[in-house]
Amino acid sequence: MVIDFHTHILPGIDDGSRDTGMTEAMLREEKRQGVELVVATPHFYANRTSIDAFLSRREAALEKTERVRREAAEALPEIMTGAEVYYFQGMGRADGVSRLVVGDTRTLLLEMPFEQWKDGMLTDVEDLIRKQKLNIVLAHIERYWEFQRDRRVWNRVFDLPLTPQINAGSFIKKRGLFHSDKKRRFCMDFLAEHPRLIVGSDCHNMEGRVPNMAGARAAIETELGAGALKDIEKTTREALGL
Repeated sequence: MVIDFHTHILPGIDDGSRDTGMTEAMLREEKRQGVELVVATPHFYANRTSIDAFLSRREAALEKTERVRREAAEALPEIMTGAEVYYFQGMGRADGVSRLVVGDTRTLLLEMPFEQWKDGMLTDVEDLIRKQKLNIVLAHIERYWEFQRDRRVWNRVFDLPLTPQINAGSFIKKRGLFHSDKKRRFCMDFLAEHPRLIVGSDCHNMEGRVPNMAGARAAIETELGAGALKDIEKTTREALGL
């Protein structure tokens, strides 16, 4: 099963899909690329909204999306909901964080700060795992590493029992936003050394940040072989309890 684990495909909830028309176009493109299950992970920022308000808005956006799926002339990929939860200080002990997991799992997609990671951040991630008993998937890890002039905390984070996620576009030879040959090399090397990894498109629209799982899968298979794809698929299914 091909799963797009990280998307902003629900309409009107964050900086992703603007409306149901775009959501339908994105779902059609996901299907064209062989994706069978899409995990909708709208941004959650604790300093901007409450968990209750976020979940209410997500449910409304999901209802619109399910209506699109029901009324479509062709079967579109299934949807699971979660959130891309941006790090906040003390989140490891905060109440309610577990309500932001994907579906009925204990899996949480965590977005870290785009800065030098510090000891307190490591403590919070440890607490999410050990005290809150969450399975952490660390979103688009390739976007943080250039900020880590001191790799001490970075290395200790990846010693934890968590699952890294890399954006599909970072495996594709392409220049532009979030793309570079250096970043692509980092991603391929990281995957070769850490086969227990998840890939998601992090798609936001049908313009600059489109669904692109097929391109990433082709690039990974070409460079690292079909076995790398099987490892990714297995890890993704396990994170979703499938």
